[in-house]
Amino acid sequence: MILALYCPDIAQNAGTCLRTGACLGVEVHLIEPAGFPMGDAGFRRAGMDYIDQVTWRRHPSFDAFDGERRAAGRRLVLFTTRGAAPLFDFRFRPDDVLLFGRESAGVPDGVHAAADARLRIPMRAGVRSLNVAVSAGIAIAEALRQTGGLPE
Repeated sequence: MILALYCPDIAQNAGTCLRTGACLGVEVHLIEPAGFPMGDAGFRRAGMDYIDQVTWRRHPSFDAFDGERRAAGRRLVLFTTRGAAPLFDFRFRPDDVLLFGRESAGVPDGVHAAADARLRIPMRAGVRSLNVAVSAGIAIAEALRQTGGLPE
């Protein structure tokens, strides 16, 4: 399973997702451009002291990322407030890629269209959205639970 962030705006959120990947044994992919300098030093400054314990990759563009994903035959599961299906009704597979949009704008329509599934995390009426790192933690935990991938 892969946790992917589309053009993240906030280094601290990306750092939190990297820490989640380290703790749960999930690879993290970061799709550029980002709203901050991407690299080990920047993540360490953001408080991400687990950088050496996570496998992570950066991609220069969504097209580069998506080409690799398609070549590997992985499903792209987009988490979006526009998702029709709730996260808990979806059946994950161990090789899924869970994609989260940028904090300021989500993902563009072309990325939305490239997704094999579009999911939402159920929330109370009247609230806009969860923090992207919180959303990623909820989603990756459920996906790993379903597929038997949670660490002991």
